[in-house]
Amino acid sequence: MINNPHSPPHEYLQSGALIIGGITSQIFIFSSFIEFTERPPPPQLNEFVVLPKNYQHILALAFAIKEINENPEILPNVTLGFRIYDSYFTAKWTYHATLLLASSLERFVPNYLCDTQNNLIAVIGGLDPLISLHVATVLDIYKIAQLTHGPAPVMNDKTPGLPFYQMFPNEEHQYRGIVSLLLHFGWTWIGVLVMDNDNGEQFLQAVFRLFSHSGICIEFIERILQITFLADLLDMIKDAAKIHDKVMESKANVLVVYGESYSVAFFSFATYLSEVVLATNAPKGKVWIGTVQLAPASFAFQKTWDGEIFHGALSFTIHTNDLPAFHQFLESRNPTITTGDGFIQEFWERLFSCIFPGSVLDEVEGNLCTGGEKLESLPGSIFEMSMTGHSYNIYNAAYTVAHALHALFQSRHQHRVKMKGEFKLQNEQFWQIHHFLKGVSFNNSAGEEVSFDQNGDIVAGLDVINWVIFSNHSFQTVKVGRMDPQAPPDQAFTINEGVITWHRFFNQTRPLSLCSESCHPGSRKKMREGEPFCCYDCISCPEGKISNQKDMNDCDKCTDENYPNRKQDLCIPKDISFLSYGEPLGLTLVSSTFSFSFITVLVLGTFMKHHNTPIVKANNRNLTYTLLVSLLLCFLCALLFIGHPEKVACLIRQTAFGIIFSVALSCVLAKTITVVLAFMATRPGSRMRKWVGKGLANSIVIFCSFIQAGICAVWLATSPPYPDVDKHSVDDKIVLECNEGSAIFLYFVLAYMGFLALFSFTVAFLARKLPDSFNEAKFITFSMLVFCSVWLSFIPTYLSTKGKYMVAVEIFSILASSAALLGCIFFPKCYIIVLKPQLNNREQLIRRKGL
Repeated sequence: MINNPHSPPHEYLQSGALIIGGITSQIFIFSSFIEFTERPPPPQLNEFVVLPKNYQHILALAFAIKEINENPEILPNVTLGFRIYDSYFTAKWTYHATLLLASSLERFVPNYLCDTQNNLIAVIGGLDPLISLHVATVLDIYKIAQLTHGPAPVMNDKTPGLPFYQMFPNEEHQYRGIVSLLLHFGWTWIGVLVMDNDNGEQFLQAVFRLFSHSGICIEFIERILQITFLADLLDMIKDAAKIHDKVMESKANVLVVYGESYSVAFFSFATYLSEVVLATNAPKGKVWIGTVQLAPASFAFQKTWDGEIFHGALSFTIHTNDLPAFHQFLESRNPTITTGDGFIQEFWERLFSCIFPGSVLDEVEGNLCTGGEKLESLPGSIFEMSMTGHSYNIYNAAYTVAHALHALFQSRHQHRVKMKGEFKLQNEQFWQIHHFLKGVSFNNSAGEEVSFDQNGDIVAGLDVINWVIFSNHSFQTVKVGRMDPQAPPDQAFTINEGVITWHRFFNQTRPLSLCSESCHPGSRKKMREGEPFCCYDCISCPEGKISNQKDMNDCDKCTDENYPNRKQDLCIPKDISFLSYGEPLGLTLVSSTFSFSFITVLVLGTFMKHHNTPIVKANNRNLTYTLLVSLLLCFLCALLFIGHPEKVACLIRQTAFGIIFSVALSCVLAKTITVVLAFMATRPGSRMRKWVGKGLANSIVIFCSFIQAGICAVWLATSPPYPDVDKHSVDDKIVLECNEGSAIFLYFVLAYMGFLALFSFTVAFLARKLPDSFNEAKFITFSMLVFCSVWLSFIPTYLSTKGKYMVAVEIFSILASSAALLGCIFFPKCYIIVLKPQLNNREQLIRRKGL
C-alpha cells in the first residue's frame, strides 16, 4: 500500500521530499526524501514545485517491501509496511512528521502508543543531510535507528547521539574520485559550486586540501543559497542566473558541483534567465562534474526544456546492479489497474499533461489520460526506467532492516502474547536492532553484497556516469568509469574515455581546463607573482638541463655521462673525445709535424754537408747544429700531445716541450750574444776578445736550459701531470686529457720561455744593424718577433677553447713557433748554400765587406 494519510494526495512529491513509514500488521519503516516547500502549498504553485522524478524512490521502496513480504525465508509471519510523510523542507514539519511515527495512527499524541499492531522499527532517512539531522534529533529520544541514503549531516555537537547507518558510501571515496578524474584529464583550473550550508563548507575543506596537494587550482567558488521559504525561490533562481553567467564567462572549462538534489533543476532554470544566453544564443560549453547527490532531475514543467548546458556532464553515482524485476514492476504501473497507490494518478497527470475523467468537476479542457501512456516514453531527466543510485540505496535499506530483524528474531526467544487470536511482538525489544544493523551482511537480489564498515558506512563503490542529452530533450546516462575503494590504490579509479560524449562546444575532443598552456618538454614553469600556482609562464631550460615531461617545476641536470639534446627534452650519452691520429685534425697535425721534421733534417744535412763553408762556420757551427737538433725535437715532441692520453705521455710531454724549447731559445740567445760580443771584440783595445768563443755560448745554453729543467723537475716532484677525464668542459663529450697537475708550473714554464724569447728579441733588435758579415741578428729579431706573437696569442686562445681543441692549439703553437725559428734563421743561409754557392766563400765575403 502506498499512500500519504497526513497530506493531501496532490502534494505527494513536493520537490521530492517525503517521509515514509508503514501501515500494516507489525513493522514500520520510515524514509525521507527532499522537501522544497515550507508548508502545504496552494494549488496554483503545485506545477512549479513538483519533482516527479523522485517518484521512482517511492516505487523502489514499494518494490523492496513487496519482495520481502513475498519471501517467507526472511520474515515469516511478519508483514512489512511503510508510511510516507512530507517534511515541507522545514525543521518544524520534519519534527512533526517524525513524532507522528511515534504516535498511534491518525493521532498526534507524542509518547502515547495504543496501537498494538503497528510498531516503528527503523527510519530510512533523507536524501538531503539536513532532513536526516532533524529526524535524528527526535529518533535519538526513542533509540530508533535511522538509515540515510544521502550524505551524513555535519554534526556540530554531540546530539543526536545515535549513529547514522549510511546507505551512502563514505564521502572521502567521492572526494578522491573527483581528484582522480581531474588528474586523469589534466584539468587543473576549475570552478567550484557548493550549497551554502555546513555540508558545502565541509566539502570545500576536504577537497581544497586534496586539490592543492594534487596541483589543482580553483578559479572561483560560488555558493548556492538554500531555500528556507517558498518566497525565496524566485530570488534564488535570480541569484543562480548571476552565478550561471559568471560560470559561463570564466576561463575554467570544468565545474565541480556539490549541491542538493534540486541544484541541477535550478541551474537548468537559471539558463533561461541568463544574460549570457540571451546575448549569445550559443553559450560556451562546460564540463560539469557532479557529486552523488546531484541527480539529473528537473521540474515537471521543464520536461520539454533544452538541457544542453548539462550535455556531456560527468557525475558520480552510487554503484548499482541491474534489477530486471524492478523494470517489469515499473512497466506494470498503471493508474487504471494499480491499487493502493495514492500518488500515481497525480503523477500521471503531471508527467503526461493530461487529466483523468472524473478528477475535476468542471468541464475538462485538454487531453484525457487513457492509462495507456508508457513510463518508458518519458525523458530520462523526468523519469528513468533503470533504478537510480538513490533508489538502489532505498531498496537495499529496506532489505537491511529486514535482515537485521531476521537476525534479531533468531537471536532471542520470541515472547508472544496472544491477543484476540493474534500475536504481538514486544515493542521494547526493537531498540536492540542497532546491534544487528552494525553486523548485517547479505546478498541482495542482484547478487551484490550489502554490509557496513566500522564507521557505519555501507561498503560500496561509485560509478562515473556521462550525461547525454539528445536534441529531442531525451536523456540518457552512460556508465564510463568506477571508483572502487576496495581495490588497490593504483586501481581504485578506472575510466573508459573512449565512450564519453563531450559537450558539443568541444567538438568531441578532450576539453582543456588550464590557467596556462602546458609547458612542453624542454621548458619549465615560472610562477606568476601574485597568482595561483596553476598560472605560470613557460621558459626554456637552462643550458645543460632538460625537462622530459610537461609542466615540470624545474629542469633536471643530466648525469656527467650524458648531455641534453637540442630540444633539451632528452639526455644523450656523451661520446669519448681526444685528439686521435685517425681524425682529420690529428692527421693534419701529424703530417705537419713530420713535414717540418723532414725539412729540419734536410737543413741539418745541408749544413753538415757544407760544414767547412764560411756561412756555416759563422756564429758558432756547433751552436747551429744544437739549435737544429733542438728544433727537430721540438717538432717531434708535438706527437706526444696526439693520441689516447697515457700515463707516460702525460708525464713527460709538457716538461719535454718546455726543456727542448728552452734549449732552442738558449741557442738563439747564445747566437745573439755572440754576434754582439764579436762586434765589440773587433774594436781596438777591447777586452771582450777573451769572452768571444765557444765556451761562453755553451755556458749560456747550459745555464738557461738548466733553469727550465729545474722548474720541470720541481713540477714532476710536487704535482706531476696525469691522465684524466673531463666530463664538464664540453657539453656533448667526455674528454680524455692530461691533467697538468698544477697549472701554475705550466705557466712558469711558458713564462720562462717567454723571458728567453723576449730577451733574445731585445738583444737581437739592438744588434740587427751591426756591420758584420752574415749577421744573424736581424733574422733572429724577426724570428723572435714571430715566436713571441705565436705564444702571446696562444694564451687567450688556449684558455678559450675546450677539449681536444686545447691540445690542438698547443700543438699548433709548438709547430708555428718552431717553424718560425727554422724559417727565419736558416732559410736565408740555405738559400745561399744551395742556390747561391758563389757567395759562400771567403774572398767574396771580404770583397763585399770592402765594398
